[in-house]
Amino acid sequence: MLPHVTEPTHDEAHDEAHEAHDEAHGGALGKRLNWLRAAVLGANDGIVSTAGLVVGVAGATDDRAALLTAGLAGLLAGSMSMAAGEYVSVSTQRDSEKAAIAAERRELRDQPEAELEELTELLQDRGLSRDVALEAAQQLTERDALRAHARVELGIDPDQLANPWHAAWASFLAFTAGALLPLLAMVLPPAGWRLAVTVVSVLAALVLTGWTSARLGAADPGRAVLRNVAGGALAMAVTYGVGALLGAAGV
Repeated sequence: MLPHVTEPTHDEAHDEAHEAHDEAHGGALGKRLNWLRAAVLGANDGIVSTAGLVVGVAGATDDRAALLTAGLAGLLAGSMSMAAGEYVSVSTQRDSEKAAIAAERRELRDQPEAELEELTELLQDRGLSRDVALEAAQQLTERDALRAHARVELGIDPDQLANPWHAAWASFLAFTAGALLPLLAMVLPPAGWRLAVTVVSVLAALVLTGWTSARLGAADPGRAVLRNVAGGALAMAVTYGVGALLGAAGV
């Protein structure tokens, strides 16, 4: 009977190693989707905030230079703010990940037996029997103990830590791309067409970003699009109204 017990145990432990490998790919895919979703939302922010700004200014004046100045100022301020915010946020996340990995490295150095038992129990929690979990933990520890604990215990891939500069540039570019649409729609057409072209362009873009973000998040596209369009339309209506009032008052 012993050969029959030992051989499946080895195979199952081997499968566990493959499972850990597959999980890394799944985690990488999840990170890529998160980045893509963040880019779409960044572009959406650029569209709405810049559209609100230029439409508000258009309510007060039809001077192309004033519209261009306001739009560029909003684009630069918004993109820099987004980039700085993402850099700070992701830097904090990266620091936390590095601190957790450093703590795990110390624990592996100071109490390897306890860490092996901990890894075994974590694998047991995933549905493996005690014997199979122990053999898998031993194999993973022999291969790369730190990586095994980082992935299984912490949910971190040491080779794919968050990069604050990537996040900052992605946010900057996404916001800028979104902000360019209402800015160009407002300053390029003739004065009589500016508002209509901007509103139609912005609402069409919000339909696209709402649908894309919903699909990436596996949510209902219809409701996401409706919320996106309603929010953008409300923002433009309010800012245009305020701009018109200020323009009428001679401010």
